[in-house]
Amino acid sequence: MHWTKRIAKTLESCLLVLSLGAGAYSAIGQTGPVTALQPGSTISASKQDWWKNAVIYEIYPRSFQDSNGDGIGDLNGITQRLDYLKDLGVDAIWLTPCYPSPQVDFGYDISDYKNIDPQYGTLADFDRLVAEAGKRHIRILMDMVMNHTSDKHEWFIQSRSSRDNPYRDWYVWRDGKGEMANHPKDEDLSLGAPATDKGAPPNNWQSEFGHSAWEWDPATRQYYYHKFYIQQPDVNWDNPKIHEAFKDIIGFWLRRGVSGFRFDAITTLFEDPNLADEGVVTGKDGKPRINAFGDPVLDNSKTDNLPGVHPVMQEMRAHVDTFSSGKFPGTRVLIGETYMANIADLAKMYGSAGKPEFHLPMDTQVGMINKLDVATFRARLNDVETGIGGNIPLLVFDNHDNPRLDARYGDGVHDIDIQRVISTVLLASRGTALFYYGDEIGMKTTPPTRKEDVKDPMGVTGWPKEKGRDGERTPMQWDVRANAGFTKGLPWLPVPPSASTINVEIEKFNPNSLLAWYQRLIRLKKINPALARGENVMLDTRNTKVLSWVRQAPGASAVVVLVNFTAEPQTVRLSVSGSGGKTRTLLKTPGGAEPVSLDQIVLGPFGVYIGEVQ
Repeated sequence: MHWTKRIAKTLESCLLVLSLGAGAYSAIGQTGPVTALQPGSTISASKQDWWKNAVIYEIYPRSFQDSNGDGIGDLNGITQRLDYLKDLGVDAIWLTPCYPSPQVDFGYDISDYKNIDPQYGTLADFDRLVAEAGKRHIRILMDMVMNHTSDKHEWFIQSRSSRDNPYRDWYVWRDGKGEMANHPKDEDLSLGAPATDKGAPPNNWQSEFGHSAWEWDPATRQYYYHKFYIQQPDVNWDNPKIHEAFKDIIGFWLRRGVSGFRFDAITTLFEDPNLADEGVVTGKDGKPRINAFGDPVLDNSKTDNLPGVHPVMQEMRAHVDTFSSGKFPGTRVLIGETYMANIADLAKMYGSAGKPEFHLPMDTQVGMINKLDVATFRARLNDVETGIGGNIPLLVFDNHDNPRLDARYGDGVHDIDIQRVISTVLLASRGTALFYYGDEIGMKTTPPTRKEDVKDPMGVTGWPKEKGRDGERTPMQWDVRANAGFTKGLPWLPVPPSASTINVEIEKFNPNSLLAWYQRLIRLKKINPALARGENVMLDTRNTKVLSWVRQAPGASAVVVLVNFTAEPQTVRLSVSGSGGKTRTLLKTPGGAEPVSLDQIVLGPFGVYIGEVQ
């Protein structure tokens, strides 16, 4: 349903009164869960623009909800929890890969792009998830892995079968450095040439998961390139057939009703064609830096963010845009996994007006600061407000590849309050917000304590300096039952002890919980005009303790947002142009002081205040 600005404004006022009482976030009058937003109750220009102020929720299917007792989360389990996600207020779910896979990299090694892994269900289960999510106005986004496949994919099986196979150049094959010039021809391989004749790897490139990025294939006597695990050979994007194959795959899922894709490792599609060695990063002492795997740290200059990525994404965007009408109306959104060095490089990932690329390249420059430093946050937020050409930012602080928020930002004492701070930066800033399952209840990073318990091969290779990513992938904590309500079987990863006090069941009726905070903050993002579409302007820019900004939209009351980055109380005086100096509370940390003007806003330790300027 399309609402006029006047109706939306009236509805906003009513909802604020009904859901937030006097506007303050406190225990007074809050005895139950926050009522879910109803369809049509948010400020949105159109279905085409659904993504511009959206809240996206990342689900690691293996760990969200098990429906059949085998200890592994599945699609039917996600379907069972859709009402929870509706109540939370999310607009879309990003599913990490659930395609058929040998599970070496837990789904990111794909052996069939047009099916569902039996561990997670069937295509019928997937279709049901899309349909049921749609009834709740929740969209489904898939992970699209175009940099590599599994070595068990039929393409690669064919490719490594012989040098003259039609699929040979679908992957990156090269001779070894210094290999004998007169190596045996394919028909002579049965003679058994010694493996010592393979030569050295073509160059010094390394896998992200440790050691050389080149793997020798004795059958065809060449090396293949793998930016990630040995079992994840890189495809050859210089081959036009790869382009057509992935457009076909993308179309397959769009026709099933998905609303877009998150493109994994997208900046690694191309490598230097001359195979030049990468630079070795040195420390202050001039010696090479060594990573957790015992390898020298390289600068990735020859294997990451090469120019060829841009025309590929322009091509994929043009293809996807042809699916933006018909049975499933609305924009199909492309999200990029874009760990960029600076805001200028991030801006390029949007493309241009004539050659668009990603709708939403991830801005990890804000979310991966990994320390509560006001000046850095202010600079990065100002960058994304002013340096991406008016495009929509996508902020993200957490995902399945990084330790959770407690490990990167917490102090072990104020972790929940700090996560309120982080969620406020995420959800009260302009643009689209993406967060990871369990962030809304404060799930903790729980890495294995013994090597024999490690499931992630990255941890097996790098132990003990690199423990892998199991710690941020533990099962969702639903309640106080056995295995936190995740499964009736043996969970694939242990449920952390913290589940006894950190879980949905406990938090959903506690008005002071982190879950309640997320619900109210998401509600404000949807129904307050300034928070829904206003620009960000930094305030009090010399303050090194408190980050403050104002959200301003034409015809709407301005909203100020303040977050205390310290464990000590702070008092802030703000000046907002055109205001009378008074403020009405929309949301604040439980127990926080109630200000009456912008001249004196008192914040407790890691306190948050959001107020409408009068």
